Amino acid sequence: MAAKLIAARIPVAVTKVTQRSFDTHAGQLPTHHRLLDELAQALMAFRMALQKQGAWNEVLVMTYSEFGRRVEENASQGTDHGTAAPHLLMGGETRGGLYGTPPSLTDLQNGDLKYTTDYRSLYGTVIEQWWRLPPVAFGKRSHPAIHCLR
Repeated sequence: MAAKLIAARIPVAVTKVTQRSFDTHAGQLPTHHRLLDELAQALMAFRMALQKQGAWNEVLVMTYSEFGRRVEENASQGTDHGTAAPHLLMGGETRGGLYGTPPSLTDLQNGDLKYTTDYRSLYGTVIEQWWRLPPVAFGKRSHPAIHCLR
């Protein structure tokens, strides 16, 4: 549907697409594998559709999650809510790679990953580098943009 909106040149700045069921407190391994495969297939199909339209360089895809996962497996072979989560940015104008410091799986804070990049830096990146708008302050601290866009 998002690719069809883009093909129709509907002037929309943001389209939100959701994928549910990542809240895997039990039996995580097969569910997580299936969900990540679905995500990969959907992103690949979306990219191919936009490339076919010649619009891939005009689109930025950004993932987010409202919670991370804990490192240690719980008694139900799942993981509980944690503090840090990976985010993906993709599009024809992104520079591939890992940005930020990979979190340690052994140096934890109360059993949680220590995040290394504040999520507000990702939003700042979109605002400044994608939409070309002036920097925005999120709270009392500044959160520098990540230079991952061309």
